Amino acid sequence: MPVLSTVGAMAARGFGWLFKAAGGGGSKLYAWGNNAYGQLGQGNTTNRSSPVQIGSVADWANGVSLGDIATLAIKSTGSLWSIGYNGQGQLGLGDTTSRSSPVQVGALTTWASIISGAQESYNAGAIKTDGTLWTWGNNDNGQLGLGNTTNRSSPVQVGADTNWDTVWAGAWFMLARKTNGTIWSWGGYFDGALGQGSSPVSRSSPVQIGALTDWSSVSAGRNFSGGITTSGTLWMWGGNAYGQLGQEDTTNYSSPVQVGALTDWSKISTGYSHCLAVKTNGTLWAWGQNNQGQLGLGDTVNRSSPVQVGALTTWAIQCAGYVASFVIKTDGTLWAWGYNGFGMLGIGNTTARSSPVQVGSNTNWLAVSSGSDHTVALTS
Repeated sequence: MPVLSTVGAMAARGFGWLFKAAGGGGSKLYAWGNNAYGQLGQGNTTNRSSPVQIGSVADWANGVSLGDIATLAIKSTGSLWSIGYNGQGQLGLGDTTSRSSPVQVGALTTWASIISGAQESYNAGAIKTDGTLWTWGNNDNGQLGLGNTTNRSSPVQVGADTNWDTVWAGAWFMLARKTNGTIWSWGGYFDGALGQGSSPVSRSSPVQIGALTDWSSVSAGRNFSGGITTSGTLWMWGGNAYGQLGQEDTTNYSSPVQVGALTDWSKISTGYSHCLAVKTNGTLWAWGQNNQGQLGLGDTVNRSSPVQVGALTTWAIQCAGYVASFVIKTDGTLWAWGYNGFGMLGIGNTTARSSPVQVGSNTNWLAVSSGSDHTVALTS
């Protein structure tokens, strides 16, 4: 199985996890769930409750990310492709026409990573191999980082910096990390999601969050965000209506606040209003909203601080979706739970689950990304 490095991102009402593949190579891309706009890439609008392959070639590699009803992915050649709803130009194709089969974005083969925004945002961002940052789609709140609020239907470079490493998208804002370990935010201020302090000011250009230079895993949710430092500490900020900031309360925080005092956090994924995180010992933890059982704890009770999901120590890659969750184990199996409308859990039915259920029997899953009601994943 190829080695993957997971780098931040989230999945929630279009908050898609973002992945970078190490060493290139080709992988197969599968999709399932709602297909109203052709976002499953099958050339039709038929919903699927089990994984179906997009295309017939194992030529996907570097990244995959879901918007609410759109799918963006990078091939092993470094080319960028998009599928699904395009009403705000978020497919990056220079128009607003939806697509039900993959269409290449331009002709470049230098794309390194990709993120697609949420229903409320309808935007996307990507980083090239030269470290430049590009955005497109809806820009009502300045979430494209271009210093204005003009929508774009094709990729536009954000500033002139060449040291961007990873980008994430929330509902009305974006986050990005530079190679120096700093993180930056821009877009709508809502509920303190930008992490810029108590001043309720939206930003249309990137602004650094705090002074830390050791952020390792970062993720943007609907109106909140979380990050893990290289020392293993976990920090959260933004909206907290369901306890998703892990502070044992429902108070919004407009600057990063530490979750407990532990230093063994490894990776975080933020959904619409819930979080998943993996520790260095391979245990999985969840907190926040749980109305559909998306925390995987066997009930529908919200949690305002991290709670361990089962007792296993074999969890590797997690994706917090809109109101569903997906995790890949170290053995390459894929597990899902939470909301299952349109069959988005991929288990062959539309029944919600409040505890982990295996998706099929494959043991070669590499990455997974979830939108509001559809999912895509990569296999070797």
